[in-house]
Amino acid sequence: MIASTGSSGLYKAPLSKGLLLLLSAVSIILALVFQQQQVFFVYNWKAIKEDFHLWRLISGRIVCLDLKDTFCTSLLIYNFRTLERRFGSRKFTSFLLGAWILSILFDFLLIEALQWTFHITLSTLPSGFLSPVFALFVPFYCSIPRVQLAHILGLFPITNKTLVYIVGLQLLTSSPYMLVVALSGLISGFCYNWDVLNICKILFIPSWLADLFSHTLEPLFSSEEPVNEARVGMGATVDIQRQQRIELLDQQIMFSQIAQLGRRPQQQGGTAIWNNFFQPWRNRRPGNQAEPQAPPPPSEDQVAQLMEMGFSRSDVLTALRASNNDINSATNFLLQR
Repeated sequence: MIASTGSSGLYKAPLSKGLLLLLSAVSIILALVFQQQQVFFVYNWKAIKEDFHLWRLISGRIVCLDLKDTFCTSLLIYNFRTLERRFGSRKFTSFLLGAWILSILFDFLLIEALQWTFHITLSTLPSGFLSPVFALFVPFYCSIPRVQLAHILGLFPITNKTLVYIVGLQLLTSSPYMLVVALSGLISGFCYNWDVLNICKILFIPSWLADLFSHTLEPLFSSEEPVNEARVGMGATVDIQRQQRIELLDQQIMFSQIAQLGRRPQQQGGTAIWNNFFQPWRNRRPGNQAEPQAPPPPSEDQVAQLMEMGFSRSDVLTALRASNNDINSATNFLLQR
């Protein structure tokens, strides 16, 4: 399923592509070739607490030892690439790093709470890059627009997010103790997404480090811009794919409107003076009918938020005007241009 989408689906998402390829490759190699070395990647809390194997806080929280978890994690990372496009690679990396560090603390607190409350002792937890992936469900729920695609029996709606949540539920039920890791990740994602205790400024990738990685690693994992490719996503049925192609056609119509909006001042240059003196008949209205009001100018906060993703100020202003200052629509316009 992942391979069929092609590398163009990871356009403007180099970190997602790097995580998808590297973590999956290491997990498969360990499972098939170096099975004896898997012991070094076990997330063993008992060894961390009693034997001070602090290195397990790193090795045990990167690579999945269960191939089912590897598949689900890879599929979720692929679908969360939309967040990297929306936030920018630097902010997306900072979110993953912050959630990964915070989840260590919450793993410890949850384990101690279970032992103190229910007398349940946990020696090991599921290994892998799991907590940050679960943390991504928080901005995915809050930031990605929900598009209804179909209904089941006319009662249960299917949206563009439904299958992502189903994969997350499958990952959650893959291990008895996965609930601890998932809850730790969700709490970490909540804390970072809402900047609890100013955590975003503490756990943030500095600009010099972001520039270093953008010049060294980003070219290795960058993907070419897709050309004339219908974005099918996770649509598993013909009806869902047809609906997504209709949405793609609607977006192309909106893009042409944006282009016309940018060319309008040049096209009207020769007739502007004439129209100032003689209003065309088609624009005349009854004397008491008010002219339609233009939408208010976009706020600087909206402009700054979109410019942080790497777009120029002129493109951001054009997209916001065309979308009536709706930041979600403007973001989709800019990402698809």
